Amino acid sequence: MKVVNIHEARARLSQYLAEVEAGETVVIARRNKPVAKLVAVEGEIAQPKPRPIGLAKGMGHVGPAFFEPMSEEELADWYDVKPTDPLHPDWKPDREQSP
Repeated sequence: MKVVNIHEARARLSQYLAEVEAGETVVIARRNKPVAKLVAVEGEIAQPKPRPIGLAKGMGHVGPAFFEPMSEEELADWYDVKPTDPLHPDWKPDREQSP
């Protein structure tokens, strides 16, 4: 068992974690009085089970129309900046609409 002060523990935390993984116990002290014990986690918490593939199977659907090519008008909607778009240089907010 190794006893270290807080300043040293903060400076060398990675080193102490490696020692704990190797089976050693590290006690962290404040002004040479033990405050906390750093020990390895055992059991299922240390090694979580891998998630099974396909948990969301059947929860969504993508129709065949999704994979069809876009028309020229649809492509223009995606790539052209229209005057009604806030990104257009001449765009002005419509002040006549009430909230």
